Amino acid sequence: MSDSDTSIQKQKKATFGVVFLTIFMDMVGFSVIFPLFPSMLDHYLIREAALGGGLVTAFVDLVKDYGYDGIKAEGFRLETVIFGGALGSLYAILQFVFAPIWGRFSDRVGRRSVLLLTLGGTCLGYALWIFAGSFWILVLSRTIGGIASGNLSVATAAIADVTSRKDRSKGMAVVGIAFGLGFVLGPALGGFASSWDWSGDSSSSLALTPFSLAALISFCLALVNWAWLAMRFRETLPAEKRGRGNEQPRPAIFQIKKVANSAVRKTCLSYLCYMVSFSGMEFTLTFLAVERYAYEPKDITSMFLLIGFTLIFAQGFIVRRFVGKIGEKNMALQGILLGFVAFLLLALPSSETRFFFALFLMSCGVAFISPTLTALTSLHSSEQDQGFNLGIFRSSGSIARACGPILAGLAYYLSGSTFAYTAGAFLLLIPFLILLGVPKPAKEEFEDEG
Repeated sequence: MSDSDTSIQKQKKATFGVVFLTIFMDMVGFSVIFPLFPSMLDHYLIREAALGGGLVTAFVDLVKDYGYDGIKAEGFRLETVIFGGALGSLYAILQFVFAPIWGRFSDRVGRRSVLLLTLGGTCLGYALWIFAGSFWILVLSRTIGGIASGNLSVATAAIADVTSRKDRSKGMAVVGIAFGLGFVLGPALGGFASSWDWSGDSSSSLALTPFSLAALISFCLALVNWAWLAMRFRETLPAEKRGRGNEQPRPAIFQIKKVANSAVRKTCLSYLCYMVSFSGMEFTLTFLAVERYAYEPKDITSMFLLIGFTLIFAQGFIVRRFVGKIGEKNMALQGILLGFVAFLLLALPSSETRFFFALFLMSCGVAFISPTLTALTSLHSSEQDQGFNLGIFRSSGSIARACGPILAGLAYYLSGSTFAYTAGAFLLLIPFLILLGVPKPAKEEFEDEG
């Protein structure tokens, strides 16, 4: 191997490492709060009761005005589902809005500077959360974190920059593993840290809370990510390959018509519809486990560990080994079918054994879908449009994650878990039908680069 080839391989490994950690941190930021929602609602309600009211108190009163007293079996508050859905959706809405903005911006100025800027924002968001004695500071921290997490499109584009079209699916599997690890560590951190109460002066807006340790650990990880990027990441998009367009980036729902390739539009729509269902069911799992099995944060941590390690195994072993034989499209279709079966199993009350089996199927399903649809989007895109198209793709997933928790939370609150999960299962038929119309990437495109 020549010195030039060695240098290229080193750059590729460094790029993969930084991108891996960036996507991992974005997923930690999104999921670390999942196990905390039930206790978080109670914490801020107690604080506001001592101060004579506030945003959370007003929210709970508003929910109760629409016909439910708020308490179910085992002390489970149904309004917690709506509370968590609103807070989770805020993060995803901002990710949706900013994914195409950061993606298109990185097409013009390069990936490195945009990643440095957004990872700095991630650190700031976690730093604020550490001292979120008041609920509005928590909202501010999630707002900054959501804006910064739009860099998913930039990170994914960097992977596309350094991989050939032939190896694109394997490269995107690295992205999938990062999602899986973040999904493991995020809820695990939240569940573990919840056992350490650092509460300070409850009347102060800037104070330590029972959730400060989770925020501190996340902040330290984000700071390591930023430092590693600053030291190790080299620009992956040469100046001669950068776009020169002057159009203003807008959210994906307005931009998708500008995608020239119909296959890319279909992969984005398929991903959007799938993630509406999956994110809603994923989000309500915490409340389902609390309601049916009286799970505590440590039990919820175990649940998410199973999901995360299944994602890692399925993406790191099954996808990477068999996607070349099965094909991206066929593997994604299989993933949707696995999700359909899993949601139907979760819809009906059952033993914990069947519950965990359904979680295993659900995790395998999303493990098949995320990297393969990302790869299909990338393979049908030109080099100049990688950042833009992948920004549309990730932004589609973000708006789905914004809508999914709210829709699932409302369905759960108004009609119960059985209805919510049955509806989620049949919603998966829409992306299945859309994906059937996506062509396979032409083999000659691979051979040209091989």
